[in-house]
Amino acid sequence: MKTIIRALALASVLLTVPIHAQANKLLMPGEVIKGHAKEEEACEKCHKKFDKKAQSNLCMDCHKDVGKDVDSKKGYHGRIEEQKECKECHTDHKGRDEKIAEFDHDKFEHDKTDFALKHKHAESKVKCEDCHKAGKKFSQAPSYCNDCHKKDDDKAHKGGLGTDCAKCHNEKDWKKAVFDHSKTKFDLRGKHVDVKCDKCHIDGKFKKTPMECVACHKKDDDKAHKGKMGKKCESCHVDRDWKELRFDHDKQTKYPLLGKHADVKCDKCHIDKKYKDTPKACSSCHKKDDDKAHKGKYGKKCESCHVEKDWKEVKFNHDKQTKYPLIGKHADPKVKCVACHKGDLYKDKLKTDCYSCHEKDDKHKGQEGKKCESCHNERDWKKTSFNHNRMSKFPLLGGHALVECKKCHAAPTFKDAKSDCWSCHKKDDDKTHKQRFGTECQECHNVRNWKAWDFDHDKTDFSLGGSHKEVGCYKCHDKPMDGKVKLASACGSCHAREDVHNGSYGDQCQRCHDGNKWSKIKIGVKIDVKK
Repeated sequence: MKTIIRALALASVLLTVPIHAQANKLLMPGEVIKGHAKEEEACEKCHKKFDKKAQSNLCMDCHKDVGKDVDSKKGYHGRIEEQKECKECHTDHKGRDEKIAEFDHDKFEHDKTDFALKHKHAESKVKCEDCHKAGKKFSQAPSYCNDCHKKDDDKAHKGGLGTDCAKCHNEKDWKKAVFDHSKTKFDLRGKHVDVKCDKCHIDGKFKKTPMECVACHKKDDDKAHKGKMGKKCESCHVDRDWKELRFDHDKQTKYPLLGKHADVKCDKCHIDKKYKDTPKACSSCHKKDDDKAHKGKYGKKCESCHVEKDWKEVKFNHDKQTKYPLIGKHADPKVKCVACHKGDLYKDKLKTDCYSCHEKDDKHKGQEGKKCESCHNERDWKKTSFNHNRMSKFPLLGGHALVECKKCHAAPTFKDAKSDCWSCHKKDDDKTHKQRFGTECQECHNVRNWKAWDFDHDKTDFSLGGSHKEVGCYKCHDKPMDGKVKLASACGSCHAREDVHNGSYGDQCQRCHDGNKWSKIKIGVKIDVKK
């Protein structure tokens, strides 16, 4: 009997289940989506009788991750309106191949998720599937930079900087890092700011990077100093520019750089990169200049004359430092030192007399002596200051003062010049008088004007009276004479041809004849025939 009862009970149960399931199928509006297929016959997992509002809680029983977001108000579901029920967006019973929610990729508000899209991430080039892989929930997309940029990291840093890319990179420009290097033990300054990371961080190694300058600048050091200046590059070089030095030659050495020395490159003085025991004497660097200009004649104390401002500019004061001040042409820059200083500057003492240098200029052949300064001066060698009136026996008066020296002094030997007029004016005399008035030109002419003569015949032994005043000079002065004029004063000397008396009355015609008119005879004159 017991066996029969058990069999009937089991049969009733078996008959009840299919009938209930079949009833659910009859009431179900349609097939559920593929994701809910397992719960299709367990309606109570999603539906609660007579309490539709409580159904959202049933959703959370399965979708626990969404429930956490809603409770913590994080993620997309935690940020949407609180009043919304799941069913308002998610509907089912549309069929196996349908989606539980209508999803517009272009209108989706990504800002409500835990990963807002900004800058490069928001560009149309970035597709949803680039981050949201198939087979995974949208919320399961990786949010760490390294999850997507691992290849970039492997290429650049090789994992040496960790996985928190956001410390340096940003969405605006991946390549432009915002890493604050000043927070490390090596602040980037000057040119270091522009240097790419991999120049110092070789092979993507960012930890324990050497901070000594020579670690990066060894090639520069090998090329320039060859290691002779040590490894403390910062003693001389600055971050602003490797070629710019901060080494203070004035304070850090015993040789301050002044004038042109400040512009000279180091290797000009420090030959073969030798920085110790560098000679300080000018001649050690300027030997070629000295060989070219002085040939060692002026010794090695270049600083006695030259200055750092300009090698060609000399400070030697010839006026104060010697007994021979340079005046006039002597001070002209065109006159080089070697023009006078032929030999050794210190051993060969120069004479100070003009003749020592101007012997070749002496056109007088020594006849005027060696005191050139008596006539010449430093301002102009050709312009003389010789005082003819005080320093010679022939003072220059009138027209003579305007005549050039060479007019009288045909040869440069001035002592051979004669002082008589005729020696210079012979050509004038030959042209006019032909020596008929002798060679004593000064008897008629004066120095004021050669053409204006002031000879007074009345002051001679033969005063001109009467008709004699009308007679031309050459009537009496008809023959050349040397020196003073010596003519006979007797009338017969000139009037012998006119003597009708044939010399019977002598040659003193004036005893009878009147000087005003020859034909007029003086009455009562006693004539001494013997005279």
